[in-house]
Amino acid sequence: MRYAIYYTPERNDPLAQVAERWLGRSAFGDEAPAPRAVGSFSAAEIAFHTAAPRRYGFHATLKAPFRLADGKTEGDLINALSQFTAAREPFTVERIELARLGGFFALVPAGPSPELDALAADVATAFEPFRAPLTPEEVERRNPDNLSPAQLKNLHKWGYPYVFDEFRFHMTLTGRVPTEEAARMEMAIDSFFGPLLLEPLEVSALALFAESEAGAPFHVRSFHTMGEARERKTA
Repeated sequence: MRYAIYYTPERNDPLAQVAERWLGRSAFGDEAPAPRAVGSFSAAEIAFHTAAPRRYGFHATLKAPFRLADGKTEGDLINALSQFTAAREPFTVERIELARLGGFFALVPAGPSPELDALAADVATAFEPFRAPLTPEEVERRNPDNLSPAQLKNLHKWGYPYVFDEFRFHMTLTGRVPTEEAARMEMAIDSFFGPLLLEPLEVSALALFAESEAGAPFHVRSFHTMGEARERKTA
């Protein structure tokens, strides 16, 4: 069993619903919308290009997949995440946009977001005691020879190369798309998501995702709304 702490919109959020139709899967349950043709791509081509992110569900990584450390339980992790989110205030990212990152397409903030960066750093730090050390095989899967010195240091210290100064918030929509297909893929995503790409992004909850066995799809194990402690205090 592996766990991960991700940002994902709540289940009924319009962006989440469109992203689930795009990926062909909901991380909240077993729903698997039928593949559909988009733009100049056939349904089979869309299914192929979304295969990698489909397994993880629509999300942005804050704490990459990890096995539990000795002495820690799932209940401990859920309780800690509940307390963490309850003590934080929700916030809004002014606008998201589509970007191509290292060959794959993802939704990213349209401008800098210190609040997102701070949230990611705090999650990486706060939940480190729950993470078992990486095995040599897990290190190799991150292709350490292709990482920068800073990313390699992060991998060994934090279990993930892209934390702190190396972090970039992104919600992945495709696997790597060949350069010759990138322009029409961008058009397809733009047409599919439409005006949602101009909307603010509400960051008001975090989710614990779980992978039951190696290679299995990740599912939402628990969903935690931010600011609940403040609401209880003022109720």
